[in-house]
Amino acid sequence: MLKLAHGAVLTPEDRGILEGLARETILVGARRELIAEGARPDYVHLVLEGFACRYKMLSDGNRQIMALLLPGDFCDLHVAILHKMDHSVGTLTKCRVARLSRATIMNLVSISPTVTRALWWATLVDEAVLRAWIVNKGRRPADKHLAHLLCELLLRLQAVELAATDSCDLPLTQQDLADILGLTPVHVNRMLQQLRAEGLVAMANRRLIIRDFQRLRDFAGFNPKYLHMEPN
Repeated sequence: MLKLAHGAVLTPEDRGILEGLARETILVGARRELIAEGARPDYVHLVLEGFACRYKMLSDGNRQIMALLLPGDFCDLHVAILHKMDHSVGTLTKCRVARLSRATIMNLVSISPTVTRALWWATLVDEAVLRAWIVNKGRRPADKHLAHLLCELLLRLQAVELAATDSCDLPLTQQDLADILGLTPVHVNRMLQQLRAEGLVAMANRRLIIRDFQRLRDFAGFNPKYLHMEPN
């Protein structure tokens, strides 16, 4: 609900509707598949706790992560329109998720125009993040790509009150980061060491500490407009 509040001015009734989505949830362990490529998508997943992702497995066994799903993120609101999944969704950490049927989603959009606007906003932001990732992958060098991702993660977690001003949990492994950035874990480690040496970031107990957000933002060429977190 905290994320959706950035997309619409929610009434108490709207908030009650959205809070009702989290009444029936399931706990899923780390590194588990929520829905496999090729499966029929009967449910939309709403991440309430933990980190999940959208990904594809290549024929050589490599994985490409195409999106991170953080608390408050829906996985493809309109996925039930498809006959089969064209990618997989899985957990990166232990997660608590709500599984919403297509009937539940249809009911949501029929009850409240404001909730409908918030859900459309969430879908459009997901697409904006994907566009930013495409630009990063195609045009930014590895060190700036990683810096851009770290800036994004901090702001996305701040939006749902899961990050401090200059730090947030980062439970991703170097392999996870490599699968996002299209690099090897060795290269990711080298880039992290570079950012540390330049006094931009630090890592401690799976927590990211950004030493100087403005410098990191300038280094990455990060512009947060694509996250559309301006107050309503």
